[in-house]
Amino acid sequence: MGTQGLGITFLTLPLIMRAAAGGQWCYDSQDPQCGPSHWKELKATCGGSKQSPVNIDRRRLQRDRGLGDILFEGYDQAPPGKWTLTNDGHTVMLSLASELVSEHITISGGGLPGRYRALQLHFHWGSPGGNGSEHTLDGCQLPMEMHVVHMNTKYQTLAEAKGHPNGLAVLGFFFQVSKTPNTNYNTIVAGLRNISHAGDSVDLASTFRLSTLLPRAGRLSGYYRYQGSLTTPDCSEVVVWTVFEEPVEIGREQLQAFVSTLHFPAVGSMLPKMTNNFRPPQPLHSRKVFASRAATASGGSPHRVPHQLLSPLLLLALLGPSLPTP
Repeated sequence: MGTQGLGITFLTLPLIMRAAAGGQWCYDSQDPQCGPSHWKELKATCGGSKQSPVNIDRRRLQRDRGLGDILFEGYDQAPPGKWTLTNDGHTVMLSLASELVSEHITISGGGLPGRYRALQLHFHWGSPGGNGSEHTLDGCQLPMEMHVVHMNTKYQTLAEAKGHPNGLAVLGFFFQVSKTPNTNYNTIVAGLRNISHAGDSVDLASTFRLSTLLPRAGRLSGYYRYQGSLTTPDCSEVVVWTVFEEPVEIGREQLQAFVSTLHFPAVGSMLPKMTNNFRPPQPLHSRKVFASRAATASGGSPHRVPHQLLSPLLLLALLGPSLPTP
């Protein structure tokens, strides 16, 4: 299967999966009867011991000096061709994989067990009055989270990659609300109005440098690493997770565009808004979360104040001075 087919396969399998029992998974904001607490009834993997997301407790991290800078290749170039933005019924997804591009947008180094090529990115968010990140930081949920999904270049198909513990690598980025819009997100936010309904998709007018969606390069050295799973069924436990400490800033109106523009699949005559499309944190069990050399942990770092020395209110202010009220 070529890389283009690979991208299509990824759209179909983990994000729009009909469970073996004949049911369909959803979020509690759609129907609590098929929400995250019931996913393990539809797919046993979702009840495994290495599930994602998790809470990242910076007081209990283990420092790993081997977690240095990640090498981002192709992130600083606007590739040829087109990118497609899709409302898949659960999230907004930007498909990155194509025969022209995917081999050239890769990550490696930083303790990753191989080289990984980009497939797609998607988002998780909350409601008009609440936050919606999947991972939490010291028990705090942030407004939104972006996942950039990569597949190990050793494997040719998603099915093959999902047969190995290190088959996928996902980069997680928190968002915090800023007073001014983040113009780097204008193309994606403008595209949302064209994919209001589940199943809608639109080709973006042009591609752009993926690096513009991330925190500035100097802040990408601080991250947390652990072994986990996809955060949607089938919840395969094949993901090397890298969650970055530095949040991406986004304007309040830009965030509200995600919350207010998109819809879940229709239920009869009802067309529910796509809100709270996040899975709650899962138990760590025996796993450890590792801090990179530059990340804040219990010992602090030269670049940041150790968080345990901060009052809860000051910590919240530093994480997001304009966070929506939970």
